[in-house]
Amino acid sequence: MLKRLPVLMFGALLASPSAFAQDMPPTAAVCSGCHGQNGWGLANVAPMLAGLDAGYLSQQIDLFLTGKRKDPIMTAMSATVSDPAIRKQVSEYYASLPAPKVAKPEQRGDRVSFTSAAEKLAYQGDWDRNIPACATCHGPSGVGVDHFPRLAGQQEYYLAKQLNDWKQGKRSGDPLNMMSHIAVQLTTDEIKGLAGFFSTLPSGGQ
Repeated sequence: MLKRLPVLMFGALLASPSAFAQDMPPTAAVCSGCHGQNGWGLANVAPMLAGLDAGYLSQQIDLFLTGKRKDPIMTAMSATVSDPAIRKQVSEYYASLPAPKVAKPEQRGDRVSFTSAAEKLAYQGDWDRNIPACATCHGPSGVGVDHFPRLAGQQEYYLAKQLNDWKQGKRSGDPLNMMSHIAVQLTTDEIKGLAGFFSTLPSGGQ
């Protein structure tokens, strides 16, 4: 089934005259089957890639290929862009796509009181557990900073899955093992809350 999946997605794309963005490189066509023509992803299927740092995207392909990130579909798909020139083209294409807008990105320290535990973790962290604020690395309202990926508007299921994967030791490769250190201390409710909070941050589309 996994071997047939890329073929099926590619065939479905070819069937639609508007399936490709005008400037979409042919090498990115298969990716758009799950991640969307606009790179915003599909709920409960695939995460948003639009606007992520090209270097970060390239690094994730490496992690799938080396087994530091484990996903049977993405390991197979990463093999199709393992050539450095193709990987660069695809990564730069998705990095160039606009992500959903955040009307007023919130800086860490803009507020001192919060309505939920998730917001407090996002902007203040929990220094009793040596957990930094998410915004410290991921930027105002989680819009992303270079190799620290965007969280704002990302698929809720995907954010929760990644935190759980780090917590359970199923994902690695992050700088200084930082995310694993953080995730292992988060409760199930905190993971659910953070995923829901960041997924709903954007105020509207482009």
